[in-house]
Amino acid sequence: MAGRAARFLSVPETMAGARALARRHPERCLIRVVGRSRGGRPLVLLTICGDGPPVLVVGGPHPNEPVGWTSTLYLARHLLRGAEPPRTGPAWHILLCLDPDGAALTAGWPAGPPSMARHFEHFHRPAFDDQPEWLSARGDEGRPLPETLALTRLIDETRPALQCSLHGVDLGGAFLELTRAVPGLSDRFARSARQARMPLDVGTYDAYGWASPSPGTYLMPAAGEPGAFAALPDSPGDSTWAYAGRHGGVTAVVEAPMWAADAVADGRPHPRAAAALRAAGQDLLAGTGDLDDLLAQARPHLVERPGQVLASVEFNLKVAAGLADGWVATPGMTVSQVVNLEIASERIPLRIAALLRRLLAGAAGGSRTEPLRARLEREVTERRERFAERFRARWIPVEDQVSHQIRTILAAADCVTGGDRPEPGTA
Repeated sequence: MAGRAARFLSVPETMAGARALARRHPERCLIRVVGRSRGGRPLVLLTICGDGPPVLVVGGPHPNEPVGWTSTLYLARHLLRGAEPPRTGPAWHILLCLDPDGAALTAGWPAGPPSMARHFEHFHRPAFDDQPEWLSARGDEGRPLPETLALTRLIDETRPALQCSLHGVDLGGAFLELTRAVPGLSDRFARSARQARMPLDVGTYDAYGWASPSPGTYLMPAAGEPGAFAALPDSPGDSTWAYAGRHGGVTAVVEAPMWAADAVADGRPHPRAAAALRAAGQDLLAGTGDLDDLLAQARPHLVERPGQVLASVEFNLKVAAGLADGWVATPGMTVSQVVNLEIASERIPLRIAALLRRLLAGAAGGSRTEPLRARLEREVTERRERFAERFRARWIPVEDQVSHQIRTILAAADCVTGGDRPEPGTA
């Protein structure tokens, strides 16, 4: 593959790289703006001409997962390498970043060395209503998000045989979510994960309780069925993933971990699942209860009122109790399933603390808020260190994250469209 992904790219770097490719290959590429974000940022689509079935790749749906938009540029470079005929294979439509506003709030994370401290220093993950892959997400005026409308228009225009949505996992393993089974893909996905030294997540939190035809591969519930947890408003049938199905397309959500937790690959029965889940629920409730108190103390000093960061804090605090109540042991629960819920019990309070610290950094109050800032600084540091140590976090190099996503996209395109394109070794 052309170039190596030594680090995550910023969204402006990704867009600049795509524009350079379009200038270099004008006979094979078209670049255009297909919409604007809530903040007026462009939603940029790079199309690489082909006479085969269309493939749509969506980068950056979640701003705390920079591998998504980084992979889009390296995928495009891979597709354009060499002296291939200009219209051989699928028509590729690559949406570089679906949520550039959210990505702007995390811009400091890709810009420096990939430490967990830096990740949570610049952490932002939107609340449900600010995530554009959900069809029911709404903006301030109660309308669908402009990013959502731009993506659904693009799906209607391109009618993709395959849509790939590129996601990352802060701590865990690699897994693949599909709107329907794709014969031959699971084995190639698992082989790619092994090549990238990623554990296969055989009990992921995101697809908890879903059908799993192969280790690490999950089938999304049908329209009208709930998502993984009743406390969360997400339903795969109410998503842009399912939307592609109206044109006969299949969607693959490709997840790559930043830090590996090898225990998520353990599919053996957990010996003490009920006790472990009671403890995880108690940890979640205790952690979010403390942070609810901190938010009440901080609220009079907050400048951002309302805003995406505060909305995310409030959303996570609101759903925590319902999540904890839903974590009930079932017969045959695996080590992976339990560990994933334990990870969530640590991760949710850590994310809230990181967001609160960020809010308070720009708050009014001067010296009066210093004790609160100091307490939040300790909260984030202690929770982050415990998070990494408890689950033995192991960094996955960016080039391996990106290469795994690209291998998976190319394998999915091959399985769905019958293409014949060599898979890359490394990015």
